[in-house]
Amino acid sequence: MPLKIGLTGGIGSGKTTIAKVFKLLSVPVYYADDASKRLYKTDKSLIQKLKQHFGEDIYNEDELNRSKLATAVFNDPAKLELLNGLVHPPTIRDAQEWMQAQTTPYIIKEAALLFESGSTEGLDYIVGVYAPKHIRIKRVMGRDQSSREEVLSRMNRQINEELKMKLCDYIIDNSEQELVIPHVLTLHQKFLSLAEGNH
Repeated sequence: MPLKIGLTGGIGSGKTTIAKVFKLLSVPVYYADDASKRLYKTDKSLIQKLKQHFGEDIYNEDELNRSKLATAVFNDPAKLELLNGLVHPPTIRDAQEWMQAQTTPYIIKEAALLFESGSTEGLDYIVGVYAPKHIRIKRVMGRDQSSREEVLSRMNRQINEELKMKLCDYIIDNSEQELVIPHVLTLHQKFLSLAEGNH
């Protein structure tokens, strides 16, 4: 069984970019966000529950009406919690099945809500990707064409960044002050030797 590494960070921290660097080093990466998008289409039980709680018209035939769902949960914390409660368990299960099928020394599970969703269970180490709030806001505004208010609203739904970093075993600083690739390479070597020690 490979060593299981969680990779997390707040919105705009650059964790997906970091995950891609690990992927270039031939490390398999599980992207929780991509997996949940796939499960929205393929998990029959999840589809049924979403229709039950958010209305039949949340799907147009087999396609999830994302904007309708986003509008339903955007300013309603209870509905957002309900949605997460429906989506997280099948995603966690899917990740576990994926992990069991891997054969490399270590693997990475990339997820924004690693702590919030309770999906840290079974992971050996957690890497946090850190960037200061002002940089994260600027990145997300540029990437998603969002307003500052929209970005802040999304940030407020994630646990505090400083607290999140305290919960991590390793931190990659992605604040544009220093190069991140040497950090990734150092961790890569560390995880390879930890995996070696596991066998």
